[in-house]
Amino acid sequence: MTTAAVLTVSDSCFQGKQSDRSGPATTEVLRQHGFEVAHHEIVPDEQGLIEAALLRLSELVQLIVTTGGTGIAERDVTPEATRAVCSRLIDGISEAMRAAGSRETPQAILSRGVCGTRDRTLILNLPGAPAGAVDSLQAVIDVLPHAIDLLAGKTEHE
Repeated sequence: MTTAAVLTVSDSCFQGKQSDRSGPATTEVLRQHGFEVAHHEIVPDEQGLIEAALLRLSELVQLIVTTGGTGIAERDVTPEATRAVCSRLIDGISEAMRAAGSRETPQAILSRGVCGTRDRTLILNLPGAPAGAVDSLQAVIDVLPHAIDLLAGKTEHE
């Protein structure tokens, strides 16, 4: 079973001012598609703390899904943190999520979420709104097992 972690990036959730709805919604989608969600954390919108969590979690799981911090507000720094820890970006996954989201809302094009790899871990940024996070994840969920297999060295074609 593929192991995953969900990292919610939100000042208000971290401070307990708002409940995290995107993290649990994302966790449910992952579980429905056969992923074992081994970790779920909440961090504030601080690039250094996001990077530290991504580095630590990448040693433990095959997939990290972040929710939040992908917009254009000043404190939205999840993409910058993700780029800082990834060795490669996978632009097609991010493009597919934005394309799917734009069919639901014109605001989807404001998402700056990225997808990349760190060693053998795939890192995927989702929007912070629960519906946007779920829609974005569902847009690409079917390709994630293949991407994770490739990162694990399973490159033989059947």
